[in-house]
Amino acid sequence: MAQQAYVTETADGGSGSERRRDRFRRLLGRPFSGWRGDRRIWRRGIVLAALAVIVALVMLLHAQIPNAIGNLGSLTETFLPWLGLFVPVLLLLGFLRRSATALIAVVLPAAVWLNLFGGLLTDKSGTGGDLTVATHNVNADNADPSGTARDVAASGADVVALEELTASAVPVYEKALASTYRHHAVEGTVGLWSKYPLTGVKAVDIKLGWTRAMRAAVAAPDGPVAFYVAHLPSVRVKMEAGFTARQRDKSADALGEAIADEKLPRKILLGDLNGTMNDRALNAVTSQMRSTQGAAGSGFGFSWPASFPMARIDQIMVQGVEPVSSWTLPETGSDHLPVAARVSLATSS
Repeated sequence: MAQQAYVTETADGGSGSERRRDRFRRLLGRPFSGWRGDRRIWRRGIVLAALAVIVALVMLLHAQIPNAIGNLGSLTETFLPWLGLFVPVLLLLGFLRRSATALIAVVLPAAVWLNLFGGLLTDKSGTGGDLTVATHNVNADNADPSGTARDVAASGADVVALEELTASAVPVYEKALASTYRHHAVEGTVGLWSKYPLTGVKAVDIKLGWTRAMRAAVAAPDGPVAFYVAHLPSVRVKMEAGFTARQRDKSADALGEAIADEKLPRKILLGDLNGTMNDRALNAVTSQMRSTQGAAGSGFGFSWPASFPMARIDQIMVQGVEPVSSWTLPETGSDHLPVAARVSLATSS
């Protein structure tokens, strides 16, 4: 009798295990329960599939979108990463529509987006480095310039660039940063504060008629580094004119020429470029310098607007030095987030 009871318990246990597996299979199959034998799953969702292909083509061929009408190409490139939001939306609609065609088509934009931006999702930051730098558009209407200065200095940066300085606010920033940075220079609406001596300070002409860019050599422990600080003109999105950026594009070309003419081999650009690394209009700069966020950051590092960052228009770019890490700093009284990076001054290949 004992042996018979043992056999019965084993059989019951096996039957229970099978029932659990059956329930699990039914649970997995439930989303597709109405799909079996439905030949319309291939005919439904053609519009969704077409939209998925269009999104994929826009991301893949964004450089071919012309700027002749409202700078549409640059506008698309500014917010290019956000096109990835279409992927989960199209995926959900494909499920709701019960369309196999749409679900397969969604693979295209997903693959293109991952190819373009998947590398930004990994943490590429390292340790070490010789110099920490930071840049911040402090906002001309900043109600607390002293607090903003203290926040940026608390980052531990050795060199800090500030943009959108007003004549009335400059003394406030000078006083707030004096104890941390013994050396500084201001040209027009941009300034550079450094723990190391500055030489060769001069304004850089970016074809505006007033000064919004400068150059200085920082006497770093391992030798001089050329620093450029720039605040390129703002862009506007207008219903009647589209993405108006002609002045920004002209200034970007002038800045690129100045950097290309620099004699020092190690160069660092800090500033608000009012454009992203994807924007072809900044090619005069981006073609010769590396973004620290792309090379040594984690994520997209969006910096504007501070309340809900949607684009990285504040940049730290380098040539002749090696990015080690890159990050954004906490929100200050500005509408931009400060950005910072640590670099190695060993010669970069």
